[in-house]
Amino acid sequence: MASKTEAKALRKFGIVDKLAYAAGDFGCNMSFGLKSYLTIFWTQFMGIDQVLMAGLLLLVQVWDAINDPIIGAMVDTDKHHYKRNKFLAYINVGGWGLLVGGAMCFIPWQGAPAMAKNILFVAGYIIWDAFYTVANVPYGSLLGMITDDPTGRAQLSTWRNVGACVAGILTGIILPYLIYDATNNMMGNRLFWIALILGGVGVVSFQYLVRKTVIRVDADVKVGEDAPKFNVLTACKNFMRNRAIVGITLAIVVGFIQFYGASTAMTVMFQSYFHNVQISGLLGYLSYVGIFLYVPFIGKITPKLGKKEGSVLCAVGMCISYGLLFVLPITPDGKGLALYTLCMVLGAVAGGYYNCINMAMVSDAIDYGEWKFGERNEGTNYALHSFFRKLAQGVFPSAGILLATWLGYDATLGADQPMAVASNMRYLVAGLYLLTAVLTLISVGLIYNLDKKTMATVTTDLEKRHAMQKQEG
Repeated sequence: MASKTEAKALRKFGIVDKLAYAAGDFGCNMSFGLKSYLTIFWTQFMGIDQVLMAGLLLLVQVWDAINDPIIGAMVDTDKHHYKRNKFLAYINVGGWGLLVGGAMCFIPWQGAPAMAKNILFVAGYIIWDAFYTVANVPYGSLLGMITDDPTGRAQLSTWRNVGACVAGILTGIILPYLIYDATNNMMGNRLFWIALILGGVGVVSFQYLVRKTVIRVDADVKVGEDAPKFNVLTACKNFMRNRAIVGITLAIVVGFIQFYGASTAMTVMFQSYFHNVQISGLLGYLSYVGIFLYVPFIGKITPKLGKKEGSVLCAVGMCISYGLLFVLPITPDGKGLALYTLCMVLGAVAGGYYNCINMAMVSDAIDYGEWKFGERNEGTNYALHSFFRKLAQGVFPSAGILLATWLGYDATLGADQPMAVASNMRYLVAGLYLLTAVLTLISVGLIYNLDKKTMATVTTDLEKRHAMQKQEG
């Protein structure tokens, strides 16, 4: 914790902290929002074989997943004295790197030899993803350092999702109209310049985060001369023993099934089933409707209901909504599109509270690990959480491409897929969304163990423990 003199000088936690934290995920998603176009760009526009693309995606994401804990440990063990905070310093570097790396992912060299295209994709993606990790691992850990109040953390998690939501809506609504032509095929030459512009906007957002963030919680709690030295192997072991962080990590990871696993099928569905790919961006981000709905009430709902309890209710609602999406007659016309939209809105409203507070549940799980094992390795814990997220971001898109291919999708046809294939994509999207909802229910309901009562005990005990450590130190 900060000293009494320092505490007096700190700005009271409030709206500026929430806006600054939201700006971080807004900046990330200015670059991250283009990731959903990677597969279509490199297969339909650049001509990489779709099965080979699945393998390349898996390759780069597995490497990045391995790299995440390394960067997390590097942050934890970095003892350099930074002017304000080392996490903010890493985020600043990562933001500038995303500007360059994002553009490198969309170099429009259609005439390049096949091997050169493969190398361009792998090199560009690794550079982009490395800087994304440099920014995102410290950014996730930063939530627990801005405030130690559970309600405040829930609000920060909500505003983080607001930042992602605003970025997602802007890119989701506008980009399809800039990227796809009247025949629903991609105009890939434009993506390089769009990536540069979005990267520049992201840099501005990161600068606002860095300049406006106030650190109120010292993550590197000192416990005197006998304090145990940092051990990354012990941190990894404790992560796997921490039921709470395993549960919420699994819940967030399976969410990528619908976001990444269904992304190719969803694009093809709008290209060839509904014949309106321009509207896909808007409908694809309907999940954020629920976030906006719950934002004003997070501070009231969380203390009364509890994060775990509320998340279980959300997961049940999502199972019902996406079950309807699978069984209802979603026809390839305006009526079917309206019915599809209705199911997506119901799912978004049902899952809105959980999507607001899931990152606060990660911070709570890290607190639980400190309470249970006596050590708080913020960067490594978040990095291991991020490791599984990144692994999922590689496995699920690859699996989605292979599933779509198995069901008849042919990238060389672009938007002109046979109706039977387009219909298969409609059921594949619904099935993957339903699978996500069921696995989320299992994760937050059966594995994650921090109910309202348990979290209150953890928070009280840690406050007493930190107070004693300050006296001893």
